[in-house]
Amino acid sequence: MNDPSSQRGPATAPHWADRPERSNLFFLRIMAWISLRLGRRAGRLILHLIVIYFLLFAPSAHRASRNYLRRALERAPGLSDCYRHFFRFAATIHDRVYLLNGEFGRFDIRIVGEEVMEQVLADGRGAFLLGAHFGSFEVLRAVARQRPGLESAMVMYEENARKINAMLAAIAPGRGGEVIPLGRLDSMLRLREALDRGKIVGMLGDRTLGSEPARPLSFLGETAYFPTGPLRMAALLKRPVLLMAGIHLGGNRYELHFERLEDFSDGSGDRSEALADALRRYVERLEGLCRTYPYNWFNFFDFWAAGQARTGRAG
Repeated sequence: MNDPSSQRGPATAPHWADRPERSNLFFLRIMAWISLRLGRRAGRLILHLIVIYFLLFAPSAHRASRNYLRRALERAPGLSDCYRHFFRFAATIHDRVYLLNGEFGRFDIRIVGEEVMEQVLADGRGAFLLGAHFGSFEVLRAVARQRPGLESAMVMYEENARKINAMLAAIAPGRGGEVIPLGRLDSMLRLREALDRGKIVGMLGDRTLGSEPARPLSFLGETAYFPTGPLRMAALLKRPVLLMAGIHLGGNRYELHFERLEDFSDGSGDRSEALADALRRYVERLEGLCRTYPYNWFNFFDFWAAGQARTGRAG
């Protein structure tokens, strides 16, 4: 059944999906080698050169950064703001090398809302974590370190899954964790099996593909479109959903937040209304995080223009 509040975009994918990846596997392997052999300080020095490159030779990403920061900061951003935004993104990618290789001792990670996570996992049926391209999803491994036996998996579209698997193999061979690609005949079966084993399943809820059902909501002062698919999967599989944000506070400091969004376990009530309410809470909380930690949101394309191209109602 289609959500009457959802809309579909044109058959073409939004701008972010069309853009080529600037990073490549050779560069990631070099960065991983420098980071693990020469240390985090040497790696972070190289990040400054990378940021300067992007500021000079990635004008569309630079414009997108300024457009977003103007909304999040509620003022005109300067060059230093864009530099800080790019550097924060580069730093989280760099830190991923250490987090994937289990070097948690390098970081000061504070967990907020861990009791919420414990409550939803107590029945052993797993849970969905709904995140965003915000901060670092990899700091979730800090929770797994403190709770033996806790496992996680990521769910994403097949092409994105392929890219992520290649990247993880480049920086941490054999340690990337499970990635479940969507769009295959066995996707939902694998997802259900992972949840039944008590896994926490991560999804990102702030980007859409062109024909994916999405809902228009106010975000940082203007309408943007957010996919309904992640919450639909949670409702279909009758699992709880938590908001998860791994906030980079600068240096080696991270703060991992868990908040309850919705529990679809009993399957009672108006599902479409519950989906709409959960998505609205997700967007409102994401907006609050972007205003409080503005340099942590990493969507370097025109987020609002991508939504404006959507037309028509879902049938």
